[in-house]
Amino acid sequence: MKELTIIHTDPDFLVVNKPGGLLAVPGRSPDYQDCVTNRIKALFPDCIAQPAVHRLDMATSGLMLLARNAVSHRMLSKQFEERLVKKEYLALLAGKVEGEHGTVELAFRLDPDNRPHQVYDPIHGKTGISHWQTIGEIEGRSLILFLPVTGRTHQLRLHAAHPKGLGVSILGDSLYGNGEFGDPMFLHASRLSFLDHRSGERIEFVSSPTWYPENQEQTPDREC
Repeated sequence: MKELTIIHTDPDFLVVNKPGGLLAVPGRSPDYQDCVTNRIKALFPDCIAQPAVHRLDMATSGLMLLARNAVSHRMLSKQFEERLVKKEYLALLAGKVEGEHGTVELAFRLDPDNRPHQVYDPIHGKTGISHWQTIGEIEGRSLILFLPVTGRTHQLRLHAAHPKGLGVSILGDSLYGNGEFGDPMFLHASRLSFLDHRSGERIEFVSSPTWYPENQEQTPDREC
C-alpha cells in the first residue's frame, strides 16, 4: 500500500502528500476505490463525502488540499476558480530542454478514442497556460519548475511533451513519453499556498520529492 502522509491538520481543511500511483478520488471500478479521499474519510469520519478541492493525476505525487466541511470546500474551491491558489511543481524531464524559462500556452481536449489522452486542438480545445523555468540538471536531464496558471487535465505533462511546448516529456510518463504504466513519474506538486478564509492570511506548504537532489536549492529565484 502506498503511504499517504498528512502534512497539516486543521478543523476546516487537510493538506496531504500524495504518493505517485495513488488515485486522488475513487474510480468507477471496485478495483479503483483505494484513493486519497477514501483514506481521509476513514481517518476523519466527520469529513464531507467529497472532500477533494482539487485533484492530482494518479501518477503525480505531492501536495493535495482537502476540505473537512461544506463551507470550507466552497470557499477553497472559489479560490481555485479565481486563481488565488498558487501552485508549483517540480519535474524531471527525459532529456534536456533548450532555454532557461518561458510560458507554454496550448489549447487541448480529451481524445474520446484514446481516453484519458489529451490532444492539441487550437479550435475546440481549452487553453492551458504554464510558466516554466529550468532550475538544474540531473544526469543530463532538465529539472524544471512549473507554475501553472490554469489547471487543465494533464496540463503539465502535455506542455512538457508537446513539440509546441518544451518538446521533452516528463521522465516516466506513460501517456506522453516512453514510460510504462506503473513506472514512477517524476512530477511532484511541491508548493501550495492559499488564503485562510477565517483570517485572510496566506498559508504555504512545501514538499520535496524523494528524487530531488539534496544539494539543489529548494526555493530558486523565480524568473517565470
